[in-house]
Amino acid sequence: MKVFVVLVALLPVAVSSPPLLPVDCADVYSRGSGSSGVYTIYPAGPTSPVQVYCDMGCVDEPEGGRWTVIQRRKDGTVNFYRKWDQYKSGFGQASGEYWLGLENIHLLTLRKKYELRVDMEDFEGVKVHVQYSSFSVGTEQDGYQLDFSGFTDGGAGKSMAEHNGKKFSTFDKDQDTYSSNCAKTYLGGWWYGECHSVNPNGQYLWGNSIYGLGINWSSFKGYEYSLKAIEMKIRPV
Repeated sequence: MKVFVVLVALLPVAVSSPPLLPVDCADVYSRGSGSSGVYTIYPAGPTSPVQVYCDMGCVDEPEGGRWTVIQRRKDGTVNFYRKWDQYKSGFGQASGEYWLGLENIHLLTLRKKYELRVDMEDFEGVKVHVQYSSFSVGTEQDGYQLDFSGFTDGGAGKSMAEHNGKKFSTFDKDQDTYSSNCAKTYLGGWWYGECHSVNPNGQYLWGNSIYGLGINWSSFKGYEYSLKAIEMKIRPV
């Protein structure tokens, strides 16, 4: 009796790789989510999800907005006079007012090259903006130093230029270039110098206000006017 041995070739089994997690709102958009809203991104990897508001722009915009909102003020519901550790990690709600966190912003701008847009509105309904073609935030060891270039004016003016190259300060961590603590004096957390020309994280004061304490953009409304809304957002170049 003949015995036939059948040799079966073992073919490699294809193992699908898990989908890459979105790092920013541009990644969210590229995965087919074209509507503005709250999404989860992973600037620090899969173990550190972060909720952000994604501004995907108008439906007829060819490339979509793809903006990752890193800061937003609109109604005064969130207190922005906070300690260093909270500015580092982030606070607020992505559906409303919030700060994404210095470490998250640093990690984002470490991975890709970004541009920055700042939209703002006063209580009379006037809307203006500025845009920078390059934007990054350094490491914590470097004081989360701010760096930007390539200015385009949308009516708000060049006030932010004073803050380029500055380290971030809070009332419990003074890294400004002034003799006193600017964050403590002007009740915010920001890349202060001596002390500020813009103060997006100042007190929400509904229009006319005490000098320097509100959400100021000096080349737009001066130091004694607190804006109704301001939003900082970034997207890959």
